Amino acid sequence: MIRIDAAWLATAPLDMRAGTDTALARVVAVFGAAHPHTAYLFANKRANRIKILVHDGIGIWLAARRLHQGKFIWPSADSANCGLERAQLDALVLGLPWQRMGEAGIITLV
Repeated sequence: MIRIDAAWLATAPLDMRAGTDTALARVVAVFGAAHPHTAYLFANKRANRIKILVHDGIGIWLAARRLHQGKFIWPSADSANCGLERAQLDALVLGLPWQRMGEAGIITLV
């Protein structure tokens, strides 16, 4: 599958109608560049949908996920963008409380 070495979470909401070019423009505006093997995550205002843009070193992939119940745990729009560890990324896309996950799946926050 697609290799992801780093993941970044943008706190400002993204319109879920955005396509690949619009999402890529937002990545460049927010993070400065789209680095190879890096995932960039965006949520809508209600945080029940996310889009993940991944630059695989050759092209761009854009994936979307929607929760039918509840919402993704997402920082407020006025907080800083943050990097995610792989365990946190895996938890986030499942809709789990990713902030509790540390390196190697260790729970660090109750």
